Amino acid sequence: MKNLFDSGHRGCAGCCDAMAAKFTLMGAGEDSIVITPTGCLEVMTTPFPETSWNVPWIHSLFENAGAVGSGVEAALKALGKSGDTKVVVMGGDGATLDIGMRSISGAFERGHDLTYVCIDNEAYMNTGVQRSGATPYNASTTTSPSGKVSFGNPRPKKNMPAIMAAHGSPYVATTSLGYPKDMISKVKKATEIKGPTYIHCHAPCTTGWGFDTSKTVEVAKMAVRTGLWPLFEMVDGEVTKVRKLGKNKNPVNDYLKMQRRFKHLFTMEGGEEEIAKIQAIADKNIEEYGL
Repeated sequence: MKNLFDSGHRGCAGCCDAMAAKFTLMGAGEDSIVITPTGCLEVMTTPFPETSWNVPWIHSLFENAGAVGSGVEAALKALGKSGDTKVVVMGGDGATLDIGMRSISGAFERGHDLTYVCIDNEAYMNTGVQRSGATPYNASTTTSPSGKVSFGNPRPKKNMPAIMAAHGSPYVATTSLGYPKDMISKVKKATEIKGPTYIHCHAPCTTGWGFDTSKTVEVAKMAVRTGLWPLFEMVDGEVTKVRKLGKNKNPVNDYLKMQRRFKHLFTMEGGEEEIAKIQAIADKNIEEYGL
């Protein structure tokens, strides 16, 4: 199989974005056009005059990846190539859940035949680990720091898969870098379904989260095993398939302890109560999705 995403990029060791791009293209295939808004993936894969992309690639603005993807899909339709070449948008959580959400909403409302993949590393990593709408409860970022008067981010993580399902998307799925075959399979499925489809990938960031560069996959798997990141598929708004936890269920402590961004919860007074709140989030996911 041709390597559609080459090595030699400027990503960190253990970079989540590089892994997500590789797995996405393994699922989408060679006949794809990729649109990437501003972010780590764009910056570290395309320093002029070099590129890691072996498929046609377009850099959009932070806020308009959905519109650019719509334009590419409309152009393919005008050329009589609709349904053949896959239109794939890959954006981070900042470009997806926050800055570019209006553009994505428009693309899905209009029913463009494209697949949007959110690479969710849960903060604005490229510009200095600022909080985003995807930042989990109590995580410490540079704009929601932990300290004497704060446990970190006070807001819950935005449920983007549910938002996209509410747009009438025929296929919405969550996936994780800890399970490459699952991600590749779901991307392939999404790109073969006509209409706007959405994949939300959990992508641990060694730099922003604070863990050893060799632990990206291990951290990703632990998020799934605790129930904090449920893996599921939705068809026409209904959950049709989930990855059961079985005997692999872990307490959220096992996940939180792996990352510097949650270190304060184990040292600050009142931290135990805050960890219990995070456990409640995982327990709710386990019950809601039947994990």
